[in-house]
Amino acid sequence: MGIKVLLIMPLAFFCEFIDSSLGMGYGTSLAPILLLMGFEPLQVVPAVLFSEFVSGITAASFHHSIDNVSFRRSSKDTKIAAVIAVFSIIGTIMAVFLAIRLPAKLLKFWIGIMVVSMGVFILATFKRKPRFTWRKITVLGTIASFNKGMSGGGYGPLVMGGQLLSGIGVRNAVGIVSLAEGLTCLVGIILYFFLKSEVDWSLTPWLMAGAVLSVPFAAHTLKRIPEKKMKIAIAFTLVLLGALTLVKVLKS
Repeated sequence: MGIKVLLIMPLAFFCEFIDSSLGMGYGTSLAPILLLMGFEPLQVVPAVLFSEFVSGITAASFHHSIDNVSFRRSSKDTKIAAVIAVFSIIGTIMAVFLAIRLPAKLLKFWIGIMVVSMGVFILATFKRKPRFTWRKITVLGTIASFNKGMSGGGYGPLVMGGQLLSGIGVRNAVGIVSLAEGLTCLVGIILYFFLKSEVDWSLTPWLMAGAVLSVPFAAHTLKRIPEKKMKIAIAFTLVLLGALTLVKVLKS
């Protein structure tokens, strides 16, 4: 991979820092960047899933330890994370079975469309405050995990946005996303491992190292920096990355 390796860890660090601070942005941002660097979908997606499994569980632990969220057995945060994680497994299983059978070009096109959609979704729903329901959370978990299993991204924006728009606090929502997404990624990893033996895992250690290193900084940042401006910046960035991915696919 040559010089590309030197860029992978800093990219993973930055994307996971944003993700663990705001509950979105790791796979959704990192997957299209890696595709634009020339890596193939079945190199990128399993590596992103594995690194986010490790960093997600680590981030959830840090957020809990500094009281951004409470994962005590009977807490509401724990219940929400469990519901999202359980229903996310369904979407992940469907997505992985489909992803390993699709042509690489079609997968890249799907990722571009999905990333643009996530950016538009964040902007379009930024000020809305619909009523919280458990049904809404389970539907969001299933759809978001389908995107995650298909492309390595798209989980955080849907689940994080759905929680915020349902009245859940920002810090709680970030911790919940970290835990639920970590568990969802584990399911995807297991499926890829058993169903696609020739998957290239060479990106995995570099992504994992960069992502985990960012977690302590992100957890403490969440307590200090307002998230509104950062969310808007991420939304525009996602639209740009998705558009660039689509342009590359259409030109190939």
